[in-house]
Amino acid sequence: MFRNREEAGELLAQELAAYRNDPDGILLALPRGGVAVAYQLSLALHLPLDVLITRKIGAPDNPEYALGAVSETGAVYWNQEALSGLLVSERDRAAAVQAQQKEVSRRVALYRQGRPFPNVKDRTVIIVDDGLATGATFFASVATVRQAHPRRLIGAVPVGPRSTVEEARRLVDQFVVLHVPDPFYAVGNFYRDFEQVEDREVLQYLNLAEEAFLTKS
Repeated sequence: MFRNREEAGELLAQELAAYRNDPDGILLALPRGGVAVAYQLSLALHLPLDVLITRKIGAPDNPEYALGAVSETGAVYWNQEALSGLLVSERDRAAAVQAQQKEVSRRVALYRQGRPFPNVKDRTVIIVDDGLATGATFFASVATVRQAHPRRLIGAVPVGPRSTVEEARRLVDQFVVLHVPDPFYAVGNFYRDFEQVEDREVLQYLNLAEEAFLTKS
């Protein structure tokens, strides 16, 4: 069990030491919780940190159950296994995507402050989250980055269930996970402190990471 997201990030950094000071490296964190993890990676590996904003698309009667996810570039991932057990029309799917895109747009405006999505062509991209469950937001994020043609794509999470981890490994060039528990119930069960990360904290992590990176550059 991790004490908090920051400790998880410190432990992940040890596994990713080969990428320290990579001139082409960049960390893309999934807000909000992934930013707290990635902040520690940014400090330890001396890599720039940015966000990759992706939102889960929940089931109509159970918003916490991920049917898929949509990213800030419009990439959409659908969990076909989840959809197969539900009667969800194309119209309902489109409405669900549109609803989440509103929150994606809000976060892009707040977190990026007018900056464009980072150029990751021919770069080493490390996608970071605080854990995987269904993996929907992670898979949509991978699709987003792949469209931008990175040189190498790495996934890094502290914890996730075996089935999701196995699928994630197939989609990236390298996947680093610290703990693959069985049984797995929820990401939060593996943290002593798993309080929600607020918008102001995301901005603080991003600003502090930028200051630290520029100071060492």
